[in-house]
Amino acid sequence: MRIALISDLHGNEVALQAVFADLGRVGVDQLICLGDVATLGPRPNAVLAMLRERGCPCILGNHDEFLLDPGLIRAYTEAPIVVESVDWCRAQLSPAELDFVATFQRGLRLDLGGGDALLLFHGSPLSHMQDLLATTPPAELDRLLGPHTATVMACGHTHIQMLRQHRGMLLVNPGSVGMPFREYVHGQAPRLMAHAEYAILEAGPSGISVNLRRIPLDKRQLRDAAAASAIPLRPMLVAEYT
Repeated sequence: MRIALISDLHGNEVALQAVFADLGRVGVDQLICLGDVATLGPRPNAVLAMLRERGCPCILGNHDEFLLDPGLIRAYTEAPIVVESVDWCRAQLSPAELDFVATFQRGLRLDLGGGDALLLFHGSPLSHMQDLLATTPPAELDRLLGPHTATVMACGHTHIQMLRQHRGMLLVNPGSVGMPFREYVHGQAPRLMAHAEYAILEAGPSGISVNLRRIPLDKRQLRDAAAASAIPLRPMLVAEYT
């Protein structure tokens, strides 16, 4: 079984097209999205349509829930540019598109066979606003994982690729398709990288493996897509891809 894990697409159609093209070359059995699909990027409608066309199961990220509950973002950030960009995204979406976002699941558990399981969530199993990092102390990680266990746990949210062993479990973050960060920013302004990140989990008789992948992107395409959008984050995105 080969499972592609994507996360934090953030309305970046250029990046998602590149990932789908790579998936067509390498081949997978299943595609799963770990959340934060439409906000903060220039092409939210196109990204949602691409996921729907593939029948991709999606986990509910914090930014996905911000679209459904406008007041919730204040519990996460007061940064005006972020709030305005989420509001802009919501205004672009049709009732049918918002209904699709409302189908996203808070978590998902998959049987990998042989007694192994994959647990999927956005931030932590307890909250889609919590961060799991390679540098999180083990005791703090125990608290954030709570009672949940699985052979492999996969999350997004931080925009930082990660593969870590904890108490015998593998913790995976596929990184961000649409906004990969150079470093963990903890609410500060990020520096973006011009590639798309995702992961492939392979499980079978020979064991389990995780492949973290990075697909190079054309900066001009990224810049042109941002420049053509009315999203409030447009100046920042154009500057990052110049």
